[in-house]
Amino acid sequence: MNRSFETEINQIDTTVGKLPLAAAVVALGGLADAVYLTVKHFTGEAVPCSVVEGCEQVLTSSYAEIFGIPLAAFGALAYFTAFSLAILAAFGDRRMWNLFGVQVVLMAIFTAWLIYLQAFVIEAFCQFCLISAAITLILLTIFLVSRFLRAR
Repeated sequence: MNRSFETEINQIDTTVGKLPLAAAVVALGGLADAVYLTVKHFTGEAVPCSVVEGCEQVLTSSYAEIFGIPLAAFGALAYFTAFSLAILAAFGDRRMWNLFGVQVVLMAIFTAWLIYLQAFVIEAFCQFCLISAAITLILLTIFLVSRFLRAR
Protein backbone atom coordinates (compact mmCIF):
# COMPACT_ATOMS: atom_id res chain seq x y z
CA MET A 1 0.00 0.00 0.00
CA ASN A 2 1.17 3.53 -0.79
CA ARG A 3 2.58 5.35 2.28
CA SER A 4 0.73 8.65 1.56
CA PHE A 5 -2.51 6.70 1.13
CA GLU A 6 -1.99 5.07 4.55
CA THR A 7 -1.32 8.49 6.09
CA GLU A 8 -4.52 9.85 4.55
CA ILE A 9 -6.53 6.89 5.89
CA ASN A 10 -5.06 7.39 9.39
CA GLN A 11 -5.95 11.10 9.29
CA ILE A 12 -9.53 10.26 8.34
CA ASP A 13 -9.76 7.69 11.18
CA THR A 14 -8.42 10.26 13.65
CA THR A 15 -10.98 12.83 12.49
CA VAL A 16 -13.85 10.37 12.73
CA GLY A 17 -12.66 9.40 16.22
CA LYS A 18 -12.90 13.02 17.37
CA LEU A 19 -16.42 13.51 16.09
CA PRO A 20 -18.08 11.39 18.80
CA LEU A 21 -16.34 13.48 21.45
CA ALA A 22 -17.58 16.68 19.78
CA ALA A 23 -21.07 15.19 19.64
CA ALA A 24 -20.91 14.39 23.36
CA VAL A 25 -20.08 18.01 24.17
CA VAL A 26 -22.90 19.30 21.94
CA ALA A 27 -25.33 16.82 23.52
CA LEU A 28 -24.50 18.27 26.94
CA GLY A 29 -25.76 21.63 25.66
CA GLY A 30 -29.03 20.01 24.66
CA LEU A 31 -29.25 18.26 28.01
CA ALA A 32 -28.79 21.57 29.85
CA ASP A 33 -31.52 23.22 27.75
CA ALA A 34 -33.96 20.35 28.29
CA VAL A 35 -33.27 20.10 32.03
CA TYR A 36 -33.79 23.87 32.37
CA LEU A 37 -37.19 23.65 30.68
CA THR A 38 -38.15 20.59 32.72
CA VAL A 39 -37.30 22.35 35.99
CA LYS A 40 -39.25 25.44 34.93
CA HIS A 41 -42.23 23.23 34.09
CA PHE A 42 -42.30 21.46 37.45
CA THR A 43 -41.70 24.64 39.48
CA GLY A 44 -44.37 26.50 37.53
CA GLU A 45 -42.03 29.42 36.87
CA ALA A 46 -42.40 31.41 33.67
CA VAL A 47 -39.67 30.93 31.09
CA PRO A 48 -38.13 34.27 30.12
CA CYS A 49 -38.32 34.77 26.39
CA SER A 50 -36.02 37.55 25.22
CA VAL A 51 -35.38 36.72 21.56
CA VAL A 52 -38.80 35.61 20.32
CA GLU A 53 -42.21 35.93 21.89
CA GLY A 54 -44.32 32.88 22.44
CA CYS A 55 -42.41 30.71 24.90
CA GLU A 56 -45.32 30.54 27.34
CA GLN A 57 -47.79 29.91 24.54
CA VAL A 58 -45.70 26.96 23.31
CA LEU A 59 -44.73 25.59 26.71
CA THR A 60 -48.29 25.67 28.07
CA SER A 61 -49.95 24.31 24.93
CA SER A 62 -51.60 20.91 24.88
CA TYR A 63 -48.59 19.68 22.88
CA ALA A 64 -46.12 20.44 25.68
CA GLU A 65 -46.88 17.27 27.68
CA ILE A 66 -47.46 13.58 27.15
CA PHE A 67 -49.34 11.88 30.02
CA GLY A 68 -48.51 14.82 32.29
CA ILE A 69 -44.78 14.61 31.56
CA PRO A 70 -43.26 17.63 29.83
CA LEU A 71 -41.70 17.02 26.43
CA ALA A 72 -38.57 18.67 27.81
CA ALA A 73 -38.13 15.71 30.19
CA PHE A 74 -38.24 13.34 27.21
CA GLY A 75 -35.76 15.66 25.50
CA ALA A 76 -33.44 15.45 28.51
CA LEU A 77 -33.58 11.67 28.31
CA ALA A 78 -32.89 11.77 24.57
CA TYR A 79 -29.90 14.11 25.00
CA PHE A 80 -28.53 12.03 27.87
CA THR A 81 -28.80 8.92 25.70
CA ALA A 82 -27.08 10.70 22.80
CA PHE A 83 -24.34 11.90 25.16
CA SER A 84 -23.82 8.40 26.56
CA LEU A 85 -23.68 6.76 23.14
CA ALA A 86 -21.27 9.39 21.85
CA ILE A 87 -18.95 8.94 24.86
CA LEU A 88 -18.95 5.17 24.40
CA ALA A 89 -18.17 5.67 20.70
CA ALA A 90 -15.39 8.14 21.51
CA PHE A 91 -13.76 5.42 23.59
CA GLY A 92 -13.76 3.05 20.65
CA ASP A 93 -17.09 1.22 20.52
CA ARG A 94 -18.14 1.79 16.91
CA ARG A 95 -21.47 0.01 17.44
CA MET A 96 -22.46 2.78 19.83
CA TRP A 97 -21.81 5.35 17.08
CA ASN A 98 -24.29 3.51 14.86
CA LEU A 99 -26.84 3.59 17.69
CA PHE A 100 -26.05 7.28 18.15
CA GLY A 101 -26.92 7.77 14.49
CA VAL A 102 -30.27 6.05 14.92
CA GLN A 103 -30.92 8.17 18.03
CA VAL A 104 -30.19 11.51 16.35
CA VAL A 105 -32.19 10.62 13.24
CA LEU A 106 -35.21 9.89 15.46
CA MET A 107 -34.57 13.10 17.40
CA ALA A 108 -34.40 15.08 14.15
CA ILE A 109 -37.68 13.62 12.89
CA PHE A 110 -39.43 14.44 16.17
CA THR A 111 -37.86 17.90 16.18
CA ALA A 112 -39.18 18.56 12.67
CA TRP A 113 -42.66 17.63 13.92
CA LEU A 114 -42.32 20.01 16.88
CA ILE A 115 -41.16 22.86 14.63
CA TYR A 116 -44.15 22.20 12.39
CA LEU A 117 -46.46 22.38 15.42
CA GLN A 118 -44.93 25.66 16.57
CA ALA A 119 -45.13 27.24 13.12
CA PHE A 120 -48.50 26.06 11.87
CA VAL A 121 -50.60 24.86 14.80
CA ILE A 122 -49.55 26.88 17.85
CA GLU A 123 -48.37 29.80 15.68
CA ALA A 124 -45.72 30.78 18.22
CA PHE A 125 -42.10 29.91 18.83
CA CYS A 126 -40.12 29.17 21.97
CA GLN A 127 -36.48 30.24 21.81
CA PHE A 128 -35.40 27.36 24.05
CA CYS A 129 -37.20 24.91 21.77
CA LEU A 130 -35.44 26.45 18.77
CA ILE A 131 -32.09 26.11 20.56
CA SER A 132 -32.88 22.44 21.11
CA ALA A 133 -33.78 22.05 17.44
CA ALA A 134 -30.48 23.64 16.42
CA ILE A 135 -28.56 21.33 18.75
CA THR A 136 -30.32 18.30 17.30
CA LEU A 137 -29.46 19.51 13.79
CA ILE A 138 -25.80 19.90 14.82
CA LEU A 139 -25.76 16.37 16.25
CA LEU A 140 -27.27 15.00 13.04
CA THR A 141 -24.72 16.93 10.97
CA ILE A 142 -21.82 15.56 13.03
CA PHE A 143 -23.08 12.02 12.46
CA LEU A 144 -23.58 12.56 8.73
CA VAL A 145 -20.11 14.09 8.39
CA SER A 146 -18.65 11.02 10.09
CA ARG A 147 -20.43 8.81 7.56
CA PHE A 148 -19.21 10.93 4.65
CA LEU A 149 -15.60 10.79 5.90
CA ARG A 150 -15.84 7.02 6.37
CA ALA A 151 -17.16 6.56 2.85
CA ARG A 152 -14.10 8.30 1.38
